[in-house]
Amino acid sequence: MLHGIAMFPTDYAVRPDDLARALEERGFESLWVPEHTHIPTSRRSPWPGGADLPRDYWHTHDPFVALTAAASVTKRLKLATGICLVVERDPITTAKEVASLDFLSNGRFIFGIGGGWNAEEMEHHGTGFKTRWRLMRERVLAMKELWTKDEAEFHGEFVNFDRSWAWPKPVQKPHPPILMGGDGPTTFDRVLDYADGWMPIGARAADLGEKIQRLRERATKAGRDPKSIPITVFGVRPEKAAVDRLAAWGVERVVFFVPSAGADTVLPLLDTYASLARG
Repeated sequence: MLHGIAMFPTDYAVRPDDLARALEERGFESLWVPEHTHIPTSRRSPWPGGADLPRDYWHTHDPFVALTAAASVTKRLKLATGICLVVERDPITTAKEVASLDFLSNGRFIFGIGGGWNAEEMEHHGTGFKTRWRLMRERVLAMKELWTKDEAEFHGEFVNFDRSWAWPKPVQKPHPPILMGGDGPTTFDRVLDYADGWMPIGARAADLGEKIQRLRERATKAGRDPKSIPITVFGVRPEKAAVDRLAAWGVERVVFFVPSAGADTVLPLLDTYASLARG
């Protein structure tokens, strides 16, 4: 099983390059960073994690900038978004950022994506909450065209551009792995349609073992090898029993969260989690 670490990379936390160096030294496989461009002060949308939204959400660095800093000081560590809010991003620009990071890191990027929960945040980007899934699908499909075609074009309901050149291309072929976040009633539709893997949040995913089996059954019916759809569980409790249970279910990767804090807080946690990962 692979073991990763996630942290909100903020202006008051350990720097992402210092964190990445510490992770590689301790043998972790990957670093995961979330994304929020901003948080509207209206706070109309309820946070799925509880009543009070942590300030981490409006202090985050841009994920691609943070991961590029991490890439520059590491050689083996995978660099991942967990998650990138594609519904709030221009697809041509995002395709360029993904390809550039994958190229500059020599093929170490993992593209975790999701639709998000903050309706007013999306609205500030011109995205309607009810149409966000259709929008995300088109943007991902358009990015795939830009990553894989010498001359790419896309014509859809939300994304429209004529034949274009766009380089660099990603090192990973046909493109970096796309992991679909979420655990809703239609999440598996998206996983099987245009993603490469599933990434539920462990603390929020009820009946996870049954859902993993259901995804594999649906993959078989859709003509896909279930083993070709890896599962990463995000926000796993750092407990041996929890990790062992996920391993028994065939989960490929677990990701532990560390707080957005200084090195004096984060580094001892990394030592503890590294010991857990070694078994």
